[in-house]
Amino acid sequence: MKDIIEIANQFKINNNVINIQEYGNGNINKTYLITTDKENNKYFILQRINTDVFLKPGSVMQNMYIVTEHIHKRIQSSDVTSIYNWKVPRIIQTHANQNYWIAPDKTFWRTISFIENSQCFDTIDNTDIAIEIGCALGIFHNLISDLPAEKLTDTLEGFHITPHYINHYDQVMKDKRVDNSHEINYCIKFVNKRRLLANVLEDAKTKGKLPLRIIHGDPKVNNIMIEKDTGKAISIIDLDTVKPGLIHYDIGDCLRSGCNPLGEEADVKWESVYFDTNNCRSILQGYISQAKSFLTENDYNYLYDSIRLIAFELGLRFFTDYLEGNVYFHSEYPEHNLFRSLVQFKLTESIEYYEADIKNIINDIK
Repeated sequence: MKDIIEIANQFKINNNVINIQEYGNGNINKTYLITTDKENNKYFILQRINTDVFLKPGSVMQNMYIVTEHIHKRIQSSDVTSIYNWKVPRIIQTHANQNYWIAPDKTFWRTISFIENSQCFDTIDNTDIAIEIGCALGIFHNLISDLPAEKLTDTLEGFHITPHYINHYDQVMKDKRVDNSHEINYCIKFVNKRRLLANVLEDAKTKGKLPLRIIHGDPKVNNIMIEKDTGKAISIIDLDTVKPGLIHYDIGDCLRSGCNPLGEEADVKWESVYFDTNNCRSILQGYISQAKSFLTENDYNYLYDSIRLIAFELGLRFFTDYLEGNVYFHSEYPEHNLFRSLVQFKLTESIEYYEADIKNIINDIK
């Protein structure tokens, strides 16, 4: 831990570090919570960026800087603060005035401010929280809606481009010998039956129906912070994936994670996974209440497609990673990503079952 303290001291924390501990359960980066001897703002987040995933870490940090500074300026003049005590994670610079630090062993580190007096949830168990989850994503999109997409670099080319994941899956299936089991056969049949779904959002983008905007990229429920005292949404964290994209990727991902009461991990009985339409209504109600000023009719028309597609896409990515030997997502045992894929595929089935209900919800609240 001494080495970690030395890394933390490369940044302008401006007080003594008294404790560092591993923090969170992210699948990609290594995260630590720094505690200092300050009375206020005593906590910070230190992260080692996974450069096997983020091949352009400097551009990742530049994107994050542009977005966080833009939001910080917006909330100084926005009426968001009259209802929400909205916070944005700020980058803590090094003593050399850089947004990151590269260690002698070439590892890539950054420090950001900590959102205090807040909590996050892996699942949603009440309507109020569901509404706040939707409000949070709507506020975030609203605050960056006037920031041109071309200001940011595409740091994850192909991310959320489902046809690319299909092509990669096909290549893996061609090159790998696949075991014969009930679960694997289920996944293979599932993908083959729905592979034509992959193009729906990209086709809409190509036809000019859905514009490129700046997106979060990973607004799952546990990246949304809720203020402990008020129960109101206060922030969205984990901004590594902010980039140009379709806001439908964000909406679909938020609903995918927020409407699965059993959770995303493989310790659940995947056959029992279902899509909670009550949470869907509440999340969309919250989102649209904050985002309606910039949503178009085409945006509404593709909401259902995004909800179904992103659940399918994540299942496809988990399954492909399992077939490749768990090279992308962190896994705790060999079949971990296989069972994660089964959870997402079963969720997709449930979304399809409730298609009419979901479309009615969208029409009711838009």
